[in-house]
Amino acid sequence: MQAPLLIQEIQPVYPELAKETRTQGAVVLDCVIDEKGDVTQMKLVSGHPLLVRAAFDAVRQWKHQPTLLNGVPVAVEMTVTVNFSLAS
Repeated sequence: MQAPLLIQEIQPVYPELAKETRTQGAVVLDCVIDEKGDVTQMKLVSGHPLLVRAAFDAVRQWKHQPTLLNGVPVAVEMTVTVNFSLAS
């Protein structure tokens, strides 16, 4: 089975309140990538509440090359980590 290959990654928009409070960290999502390579389901695994919505909004727009099993496109579940970091 071929693992999903990310072909379009939309960067999250850093929430203003998170910037103001200097909130940084990772948001981990459990995602389902369908047979077309679209993210169709997402569930929060961990992450700061101020960053979660931005991560969901970005990952929802990501596009993957369809995953193949014996040459046939299939849906897959995978974990995605979105990192939020403020410049020094």
